[in-house]
Amino acid sequence: MSTPDVAAEQRGGDLRNYAVVTGAYWADTIADGAIRVLVLFYFYELGYSPLQVASLFLFYEVFGIITNLVGGYIAARWGLKSTLLGGLTFQLAALAMLALVPESWLVVAYVMVAQALSGIAKDLTKMSSKSAVKLVVPQDTPGALYKWVAILTGSKNALKGVGFFLGGLLLTVIGFQAALGCIAGLVAAGLAGTLIFMRGDLGTPDASAKFRQMFSNNRSVNLLAGARIFLFASRDVWFVVGLPVYLRTVMGWSFWQVGIFMAVWTIGYGIVQATAPRFVKDPDGRTAAKLAFVLAAFPAAIAI
Repeated sequence: MSTPDVAAEQRGGDLRNYAVVTGAYWADTIADGAIRVLVLFYFYELGYSPLQVASLFLFYEVFGIITNLVGGYIAARWGLKSTLLGGLTFQLAALAMLALVPESWLVVAYVMVAQALSGIAKDLTKMSSKSAVKLVVPQDTPGALYKWVAILTGSKNALKGVGFFLGGLLLTVIGFQAALGCIAGLVAAGLAGTLIFMRGDLGTPDASAKFRQMFSNNRSVNLLAGARIFLFASRDVWFVVGLPVYLRTVMGWSFWQVGIFMAVWTIGYGIVQATAPRFVKDPDGRTAAKLAFVLAAFPAAIAI
């Protein structure tokens, strides 16, 4: 077989594997959104204060950050397939911890551990999918990676919106633990699909990879990574806990109504993310800084 034929066959295999990774990532994304709504409202209805409910998500965020830090090293050392399978397995474990135990076990400390596993799962699957994009996008096509990542990120947030709606609907119709069982079935399907249809691995594992190689030598990249921590933390303070609780208690909305609102909101900004390359033609550090300052004015105005 000639070299071009081998390259074409390898590229076809990468595309198939990328489709498998993306499907599994989408399944986990829907599950992640649903779990957030289910945990939030179930424990708030049990009489937990908003602060106690917020603490349930503390480990989710902390372990997500840690996973982002070490996940790249794991993927480089053992391959993206290992991180994807690990992420889906962690998500199933988190769901089982909440769905298969007596309700008396569902105290703050126990749920925080389950949420930690869920946070690890989310970031392992996200990293696997976004890293896989690099293997299927031609390196000689300027801007192609930016467009593909924008589409993937937008689809992720749109599907997380679907998860918000699904979580609110299932909580209303069948209750907390039964809903978690349904969500676990979705994740299990993603895991089974990965085991059955993925051939080989995505990329080439490097047993000699060093942990220090996971850090960028580019100061701008490190600053951006730090800024994202504050961005996501500030978003989750009001969107994951504050806004849903407000709509439920002050506005008197039902679970599924809050789920629809959060779904529409999240799907909307997922669409914006997916179409961003059409409006931002030449992205660079200055463009990001200008847009960040403009967008920061909106939450500042709300606070005032």
